[in-house]
Amino acid sequence: MRTLDYPDRHFVRAAEGWLELGDSAEAARELRQLTKAAEKHPDVLELRWRLYALTRQWDAALAMARAVITVAPERPTGWIHQSYSLHELKRTDEAWEQLLAAASKFPEDSVIPYNLACYACQLGDLLVARDWIQRAVKLLGKAEIKSMAQSDGDLAPLRDYIDGL
Repeated sequence: MRTLDYPDRHFVRAAEGWLELGDSAEAARELRQLTKAAEKHPDVLELRWRLYALTRQWDAALAMARAVITVAPERPTGWIHQSYSLHELKRTDEAWEQLLAAASKFPEDSVIPYNLACYACQLGDLLVARDWIQRAVKLLGKAEIKSMAQSDGDLAPLRDYIDGL
């Protein structure tokens, strides 16, 4: 994949900074300055996904995630963002199916088993959720998973199990 040239690289970095500060309006302003050539770059598409996620525009976020999958299917983030967007749209069964299909493509990505555990939990399959949490633990470690899970409402039905890891 080609790298972004100036001035597009500058606009992307500025938008990232604004998103880190939680200022979606300024991030959007920076992204509006991109050249047409940069619009389909996966870094730009992922940044737009982050912007839509921050502003809870889940239909637009889903479209951006799918665009990332189209232009950069080798990136796990497109698949992760697609499923997260579906989950936020209350389409958790689709989120599960889409991410499960991608899990074997990215066996070293810890976010995928973690999110699959969340989705399985929300779909009421706690045994499957435990299996996916164990896979995430193998990749990321117990302490990190416990820390992440403490504030994750999707994993509330597994809280005692995770605390006991």
